[in-house]
Amino acid sequence: MILKDFLPNPSLQVFVRCYRIVHMRFDSNDPPPFKPYTPRPEQCLAFYPHDREKVDFRAPQKSVANIPVALVGQALSVTNRYVHGHFMVVQILFQPGGLYRLTGMPSCEIKDAYIEADCVFSKEVHTVNEAFFFARNYTEIMQIANGFVESLVRKSVKESHPIDRVCQWMLTNPTASLDTLAKKSFLSAKQFERKFQERTGVHPKVFSRLVRFDKAFREKNLNPDQDWQSIAFDCNYYDYQHLVRDYKDFTGLKPTDFHRLESRAPERRFGLAPQ
Repeated sequence: MILKDFLPNPSLQVFVRCYRIVHMRFDSNDPPPFKPYTPRPEQCLAFYPHDREKVDFRAPQKSVANIPVALVGQALSVTNRYVHGHFMVVQILFQPGGLYRLTGMPSCEIKDAYIEADCVFSKEVHTVNEAFFFARNYTEIMQIANGFVESLVRKSVKESHPIDRVCQWMLTNPTASLDTLAKKSFLSAKQFERKFQERTGVHPKVFSRLVRFDKAFREKNLNPDQDWQSIAFDCNYYDYQHLVRDYKDFTGLKPTDFHRLESRAPERRFGLAPQ
């Protein structure tokens, strides 16, 4: 059983942050509870070579199931994900702006979306998914993923722009001012906001909040005994109440209540947790 991130080939890292494999097997007579999947500063392609998942959205209320390869846009709220049987997902997590450069599609068009990937990419995604099914080990899966992304890069439709580096820089510098970010991108403030939303699907301020929230969520998973006040300061929050506001906005729950729910997620059965 595995929940692990892998780096892509160095030449691909301007487009892809990492590959993530989640691989678990469940007794069909004892299905696990749902996983409350937090919104993260990411867009991804998700391949399901074995059993697939069902995804429940809270806003708007809807369910999506049985998608073999999904394109997942920037989420702004929790989704509840149900898995079963022989479950594996291979995710290609794009750099901020990476998906836009590869497709030319404004990311705001797939915000909060979970759609069939061949609506945007070619039917090749199903060939890749089949190759994942027959892969003998995780190393071979990485080789297949690198080959697929290399084929996308050869067909990429947008040249790089300084804003792409700034978008990626924000993953570790979420408190930078809009003026600073715009200057680094050689754009006016309005041009920066427009191009940023085109690449990520959200306003820069919302993206910054997602980065801080995601860091706090992961830090609590890594250090479950650490107090919330310390986590708030470690993650660049002004105070604990600002952290609570983000948890309520992105999950609908207070921090302690959400982590109590998240502690029952399927991967916990195997001692795994997002890090």
